[in-house]
Amino acid sequence: MCNVVVSGTDYTDADAIEITTLSDAIYIKMKNDISFLIDSQMNLFEHQSTFNPNMPLRGMEYFAELYGNYIKVNGLNIYVNSLQKIPTPRYFVFYNGTEEQPDVMKLKLSDAFQIPDDSGEFEWTATMININYGHNQKLLEKCQPLHEYAHFIKLVREYSQTMNLKEAIDLAVEQVKEWECIGDFLYRWKSEVSVMLLTEFDQKSYDNGLIKVGVEKERYEKMCEMITMNFPVESIAKLYKVPVDYVLKLKNDLENNATN
Repeated sequence: MCNVVVSGTDYTDADAIEITTLSDAIYIKMKNDISFLIDSQMNLFEHQSTFNPNMPLRGMEYFAELYGNYIKVNGLNIYVNSLQKIPTPRYFVFYNGTEEQPDVMKLKLSDAFQIPDDSGEFEWTATMININYGHNQKLLEKCQPLHEYAHFIKLVREYSQTMNLKEAIDLAVEQVKEWECIGDFLYRWKSEVSVMLLTEFDQKSYDNGLIKVGVEKERYEKMCEMITMNFPVESIAKLYKVPVDYVLKLKNDLENNATN
């Protein structure tokens, strides 16, 4: 299992893993995180296609909910005078953006404090691991699915230099469909993969605060583009956090305009 990539341990017993990912978590786009409990460690892995120095704060908020669920499920009483043991937190961010970043970076909550404090009395750390092809090769070689994913993204970026992004994604999926770990999965879920990557490659729009309240012009244009590419209405609505009826109306308007 790929936990070996970041922790130096390799667990093979699937029954020892408890998935703890929160449903409909704190992120503004499609869920791209996974958390699980194994060997008394609460692990959270998140994927980011753009650098975000606020990951420690986001991770702390996420872990607060995870621990709240853990306390409830395990019946812990935090008001007694005996110490209640909880799983050790481990928080990792897989980064594969185009902005150059080191192989490993420690992002600390204390960096965001308005009054600098390096005492370490209150700290929360996100370990960002660069999984772009060519980075952390020794680590990626220990996790074949992650290694293949890094190579796949490299292909998409290369192909997008000479064709539109949708065509680049489709070509890359076709090229890797025979790969051992992720090829068949990407091919069988090609439509969903396209939706995800079209969003990931446009993540800077979110991080720059271009989408705030309502349906702004840029998001409107993106939805129109996806409709013309015949993406499922439900997927578009989920992706852009709008009602399905809104996307249906937009689709009908586009179809009517095309016939007039």
